[in-house]
Amino acid sequence: MCKKINAMYFSATDTTKKIVTGLAKNISYNFDKEIDFTLPKIRKKSIFFTEEDIVVIGVPVYAGRVPNVLLRYLNSIKGNNSSAVPIVVYGNRNYDDALIELKDILKLNGFNIPAAGAFIGEHSFSKKLAKDRPDEKDMAIVNDFSKKIYKKISEDKKQSVIVKGKRPYRKYYMPKNEKGNHVDIRKVTPKTNNNCIDCKQCVELCPMGSIDFKDVSKLNYICIKCGACIKKCPTNAKYYDDKDYLKHKHELEIEFKKRKEPDIFI
Repeated sequence: MCKKINAMYFSATDTTKKIVTGLAKNISYNFDKEIDFTLPKIRKKSIFFTEEDIVVIGVPVYAGRVPNVLLRYLNSIKGNNSSAVPIVVYGNRNYDDALIELKDILKLNGFNIPAAGAFIGEHSFSKKLAKDRPDEKDMAIVNDFSKKIYKKISEDKKQSVIVKGKRPYRKYYMPKNEKGNHVDIRKVTPKTNNNCIDCKQCVELCPMGSIDFKDVSKLNYICIKCGACIKKCPTNAKYYDDKDYLKHKHELEIEFKKRKEPDIFI
């Protein structure tokens, strides 16, 4: 294969990164570049691909959809009859319409879609739900999927793959409180305890650039609940205490503990 393979991903806790880079590097040895657009400064630049490019692009699933904070950047990625493999990674609940939404964005921006996939990663809210995934079994599926993609592209089969999902897209998934009413947890923000050593790692990790450098207990912008500042804090100083958030987290851990397997479309 003479085409250039590119990996692109938003991956606050490295689960999407593992899937996307594993897939891209296994499709062909002709690996060109890796673009991590997790941090905001990278998302300020548009990017263009040619007919010689294959792009494996992955995002996490937030509330059953592509994260809305990424939509502007994703629409700035342009292809010129390029091939793209959209990948979504979800926390073992459901990917709902995220994959078809990502596919539609790429197709509208000039990409052919020969294959697509939905994989499972440890949930951003939890250290129990889909713990340590993607695991060896997942990565074996990634390896097999990459061989199928290689074969399809090598045979120059350009028909667009059909994926699961609905149009119009469903509304973002919303949890319910104890009374059964939908609750909006978008404004919930992490707290900081006395374990904090002011190492500023959370500032560097935040994909929205929201954590204040001078006072890491403060947020200057939104929190998307990606889990980076909590899961990667070296002293376990970050946490959530909102009751609706914690109720939702507990329900997810109980209701969706049964292992789900990746869906691949080719």
